[in-house]
Amino acid sequence: MSEEKRSFEAEVSKLLDIVVHSLYSNTEIFLRELISNASDSCDKLRYAALTDQKLLDDGGSEFSIHIAVDKENRTLTISDNGIGMNKDDLVENLGTIAKSGTSEFMSSLTGDSSKDVSLIGQFGVGFYSSFMVAEKVEVYARKAGENQGWLWVSDGRGSYTINETNDVGRGAKIILHLRKEGDEYLEAVRLKTVVTTYSDHVALPVILAAIPGEEGSEEETLNSASALWTRPKNEITEEQYIEFYHHVAHGYDEPWHTLHFRAEGAIEYTSLLYLPSNPPFDLFEPSRKSSVKLYVNRVFIADDLEGLLPPYLRFVKGVVDSPDLPLNVSREMLQDNPQLKKIQKGLVSKLLKELKERSKNAEEYNAFWSNFGSVLKEGLYEDFERRNEILELSRFRTSSGEEWRSLKDYVSSFKEGQDAIYYITGSDVAALKRSPQLEGYIAKGVEVILLTDPVDEFWVTSVGIYDKRPFRSASQSADDLDAIAKNKSDTASDEKKDNEETQTDIDALIVSMQKSLGEIVKEVRVSNRLTESAVCLVGEQGGMSLHLERMLKQHGQGDGLTKPRILEINPTHALIQKLAGQSDEIIGETAHLLLDQARIVEGESLPDPIAFAQRLSKAMERGLL
Repeated sequence: MSEEKRSFEAEVSKLLDIVVHSLYSNTEIFLRELISNASDSCDKLRYAALTDQKLLDDGGSEFSIHIAVDKENRTLTISDNGIGMNKDDLVENLGTIAKSGTSEFMSSLTGDSSKDVSLIGQFGVGFYSSFMVAEKVEVYARKAGENQGWLWVSDGRGSYTINETNDVGRGAKIILHLRKEGDEYLEAVRLKTVVTTYSDHVALPVILAAIPGEEGSEEETLNSASALWTRPKNEITEEQYIEFYHHVAHGYDEPWHTLHFRAEGAIEYTSLLYLPSNPPFDLFEPSRKSSVKLYVNRVFIADDLEGLLPPYLRFVKGVVDSPDLPLNVSREMLQDNPQLKKIQKGLVSKLLKELKERSKNAEEYNAFWSNFGSVLKEGLYEDFERRNEILELSRFRTSSGEEWRSLKDYVSSFKEGQDAIYYITGSDVAALKRSPQLEGYIAKGVEVILLTDPVDEFWVTSVGIYDKRPFRSASQSADDLDAIAKNKSDTASDEKKDNEETQTDIDALIVSMQKSLGEIVKEVRVSNRLTESAVCLVGEQGGMSLHLERMLKQHGQGDGLTKPRILEINPTHALIQKLAGQSDEIIGETAHLLLDQARIVEGESLPDPIAFAQRLSKAMERGLL
């Protein structure tokens, strides 16, 4: 086969440009990323060999990572005897970003090289960090069970070549042709410092070969080569915990919380779990896979096993290792294993308990909730058994201020006569606070929870009740608003409004508006919630919210589900009072205008913008607006 030249996909080219031209000072992380990749490769082969022992025939079953230095040619080589790669793997793994969340990753780039390059490992493409120190990278690879080897070469400037080669054993050998600035990585002392700092926890020996021409140099294992999670907690430093987090999470942040414990009893397992400080790029991917690695007696099984943690805890990183799970079963069978279900139950209980403890520090916990609350709330809909625990952990924005509030806080501020937890759903907190539907609640000092995450539409109706108080939508019927005590300062103005209402022929206006609008609306009625706005659209209690209707329409699922809404009018508003004395023609034209106004406020698109513009022009001519 002749040499094949290919171009990187656009995302990789942009990423490599950031790396190559970066002034990032912490270049040593490239070695951590390559050792981490090599370790993962060996883990994958160890697992694959459980069902196909022949994969180990060429290269043996003793896994290790080797580092070699050639000072004369200024090259640094990192090699492993793991599962390796064939041509397709090289193209997919090194020529493209084949991981979910690519668009989110690229959109997060700031243009500041020092900041952007730190995102590379978190996104899981740490191989490209090699180009911070290398002017050319060669990857020799042969996949376990295959005879053909491959050579991948690139200078990181937009293209790469792939060619067949027989000069390679099972696994991968990465040769870095170092830039002048990277000469420090030709020194044994520097390499040992980097490995012990970042990769001491790797459960495979990282071996530095004797350096040719260097007197007294001999082969040396640089790390302790023992799985970090198996060590006693009192023997692990905070720095080691953090570096292991970087390894398993591919993150550059520090963990927000670390949980290391051993469970004994009916099922035995050890877990080392981390709650990140920053959300990963693929947090909202539809697959919603777990990010925790499963080991059985330190043999890697899977890093995305369904059933190890529920989807609403997918932001948790780390490892779980159990001697009680079977090795000789498929991943699909393992997912239904009753022992794995017991492990999941123990892990979830422990994590929720830890979160409850951390929630005592409001400032720190609110930072966590800002990042991951929208995911954790999925458990309110999916995990009936732990629903109450998650409700206690949940925090919300409300109409009463900028602070996060718990449901316990909300209930403690109930007004006299209030018997429900009021909420409103939408896409933006600021817009919800200005919604006409909240005017009556705000006027009476009633706090309303503002829900802006997509999952809110589903869990709030599923949960239904908290502390014997029902959840009730503020965007639907507000018949119970009259039972809530008024603020003392509102009494005089309310009495004035009542007197004004008796002087206005509202009934006739409603009949005329209803006749003009017809079946476009379910009903036109007087509002007991509006204090400033002229009109608003509301739904019937228990019906589909306006926000959910919009979400379904955006996904092409709203047809046939949308029902006419109720148009509420404010009888004390000057426009409504003046409209009550007009002809049916003017009332009809204005009724359509007011309906469109209510739609706009709700964030809906107008069904007929041209008709709206024409009516608006006529109304302006009449001087009604």
